[in-house]
Amino acid sequence: MTHSTLSGNKVRKLEFLLADAIQQGCTSVITCGSIQTNHGRATAVAARELGLDPYLVVRSRPADVEQTDNYPCAGNVLLDRMVGAGIIFAPYGSQKESLAPRMKTLADELLAQGQKAYVIPVGGSNQVGMWGYIVAFQEMMQQGVLENYDDIVLGCGSGGSCCGLAVANYLLGSPLKIHGVCVADNADNFYQGLDAELDVLQLRSKVAARDIIDFVDGYKGAGYGISSDEVYDLVLSVSRSTGVILDPVYTGKAAYGLQQMMLKQPERFKGRRVLFIHTGGVFGTYTMSIEPRLQETSSGQVVDWNDSLEPLPTLPKNLTSI
Repeated sequence: MTHSTLSGNKVRKLEFLLADAIQQGCTSVITCGSIQTNHGRATAVAARELGLDPYLVVRSRPADVEQTDNYPCAGNVLLDRMVGAGIIFAPYGSQKESLAPRMKTLADELLAQGQKAYVIPVGGSNQVGMWGYIVAFQEMMQQGVLENYDDIVLGCGSGGSCCGLAVANYLLGSPLKIHGVCVADNADNFYQGLDAELDVLQLRSKVAARDIIDFVDGYKGAGYGISSDEVYDLVLSVSRSTGVILDPVYTGKAAYGLQQMMLKQPERFKGRRVLFIHTGGVFGTYTMSIEPRLQETSSGQVVDWNDSLEPLPTLPKNLTSI
């Protein structure tokens, strides 16, 4: 996890994407995603640090549009607003049909006003952004990943981080096995996307996506950004036992997928030494979506102790001493 407000895997892609924007003389950056997009928040913060104006084109539903002027400042949206990002609601739909055309139109409008905009796809996942995780793999090699692990597992939302790791691992002779747990879309589409990237890198004649990564279906649940009691329970279990915070959109689902694969499909792994990559997304926990589960499980229970020094009437659960 990198930087307090940037956080996670997106900053690695932005290191290359925003360098490209600056080299091209751009004065603003446009990207897209869901309303609580972690990538959008990281882009907005990083852009401001570099003196660029950020714009976020986000998928919205009718209920969101009804409160456009007073949309709740929670989670990533709070930080988006604090750094002054321009937030544009777009009809809920795919990047190709809804978001990409609007980003292009916005870029044209900014150009007419004298601003050159750099357009970044959802998740920062393209040939430039992929280099962020090729370099990450080099860092992990310096930290002993090849000697100490057999498998790497991470969540897959737009595919860029998984693709970068898979390509780097392939170029080294595939000493590890990479697993991407799908938290959005499905495995077939991610395989197609990686095959397209391999074409651009002129590697497709030598290898196919299915040969260098294991995309794992079955843990998206009811949909992207929609979590389940099982995932929430695991998120709380991990935070209580380790202090590591997983979010319900990305890392929570990926860790749940890892847990279930270990229990039910151990044959998917190359070995028994598994590295889980935490890809950030922590601010997604600040939207209060997990609060009902906290109340049901009495996690971090709060009890009242008045001003008297009488014994505490009830000890909070998990608290054994004061």
